[in-house]
Amino acid sequence: MKKRALLSVSDKSGVLEFAQSLEALGYEILSTGGTMKHLKENGVAVTAVDEVTGFPEIMEGRVKTLNPMIHGGLLAKRNDSGHVAQMEEHGIQPIDIVCVNLYPFKETISKPGVTVEEAIENIDIGGPAMLRASAKNHAFVTVIVDAADYEAVLSELQTQGETTQETRRRLAAKVFRHTAAYDALISGYLTELTGEEFPEQVTYTYELKQPLRYGENPHQKAAFYSRPLGSDFSIANATQLHGKELSYNNIQDANAAIQIVKEFNRPAAVAVKHMNPCGVGTGDCIAKAFTKAYEADPVSIFGGIVALNREVDEETATQLAGIFLEIIISPSFTDEAINTLMKKKNVRLLTIPFDQAKKDTWNTVSVEGGLLMQEPDALGFDDADIRVATDREPTEAEWAAMRMGWAVVKHVKSNAIVIADPDRTLGVGAGQMNRVGAAQIALSQAGELAKGAALASDAFFPMDDTVEAAAKAGITAIIQPGGSVKDEDSIRKANEYGIAMVFTGIRHFKH
Repeated sequence: MKKRALLSVSDKSGVLEFAQSLEALGYEILSTGGTMKHLKENGVAVTAVDEVTGFPEIMEGRVKTLNPMIHGGLLAKRNDSGHVAQMEEHGIQPIDIVCVNLYPFKETISKPGVTVEEAIENIDIGGPAMLRASAKNHAFVTVIVDAADYEAVLSELQTQGETTQETRRRLAAKVFRHTAAYDALISGYLTELTGEEFPEQVTYTYELKQPLRYGENPHQKAAFYSRPLGSDFSIANATQLHGKELSYNNIQDANAAIQIVKEFNRPAAVAVKHMNPCGVGTGDCIAKAFTKAYEADPVSIFGGIVALNREVDEETATQLAGIFLEIIISPSFTDEAINTLMKKKNVRLLTIPFDQAKKDTWNTVSVEGGLLMQEPDALGFDDADIRVATDREPTEAEWAAMRMGWAVVKHVKSNAIVIADPDRTLGVGAGQMNRVGAAQIALSQAGELAKGAALASDAFFPMDDTVEAAAKAGITAIIQPGGSVKDEDSIRKANEYGIAMVFTGIRHFKH
């Protein structure tokens, strides 16, 4: 009996050459719709699926391959006498190769202005059914969902007369990954339409962007995956203009940097080390902003990541080139800036469309045996219910300094304290087990610059020791959430030293 291959693809790259090669090997080609037309126009002898089923395509093509004459040929166990007898009884012929890829659902829903009706019509039914049937029966059926696999399959057919069990199993696993990802996109789209926040099951799909040399440490394997239809404002979708491949830690730090810099509307520069900001500066131009960020901590910035929210010009590039940096991220670079920075062989230059910055729907974190989901911490100074808790009101300059500190502190690992003036950070205390410890680190880093500066805290003061330490260092304004049972102790201490302290009512823990 002549072997048969069913080809029905939306992505027609390489399918003609594949069909011609199969035909040369003696296969009968079955096909439908646009694929059949494409093959026939190029001289391939094709049997229409409706000739096999004895039933026409109906309902605008929604029903064409969902038929026992097709699925019996895909699912029959060739070494089972009962299956073989039933095939003979009903005139079902086996199908040996299936090459199918699916309606372009992802591409459809990514189009601006797409309607729900358009999206629904691009949910493939027959394609996944054939793929799953063939993959289930991969002991006998070779199933292909990716044009990249045509060559390997043909090579085995041409040299051995059939594909190996190992190849068929590899292709079957790929099919189930593909259909699972396809269904994940559909379920996500429909769930978003319903507005259901925490469905009984949640499935995400990601696409391999690149294997990584290693993870956090050289003994850990790692890879970078990107989310289909994810934000363009992301490291996953950044354009790399120069430098070597990103590492696992580079990606983590770069993501932290862009999340901080998007807090600012005026020209801003952020330097990050180990996912914490070591310096943040703003200014009238990007060069001045970077100068402020650098001056905030000229030691920690060494080997760090810098994100800037304006185009990098030659002046700024010259400053950047004078420091060892791992990554520089901005919306764009002038030609002169690129020429200057490309003299640094290893620095990575990334561009990201800052005009596409928007909050993610959910943040996710993996834990042993599970997944945590939460809304992003998108609340800023203007969302807070600001209350002056002390006798003295802040001055205009103190308000500006508190705004700067509050914008940064929510991106610092808890317990977090940031010392700031109106246009830069002066000290950062991150990830300490007690709040006064974080304050002491930040104040020590700020040194004499703490005099007249503001202190921002990501959570309330459990006692008045942080206010005491701040006052002795010369801090004149404090911004914190409030809400401690001992708030009055902190307020009294602030009044004692003439510090203006405001409560926001918003906590910014970052673990």
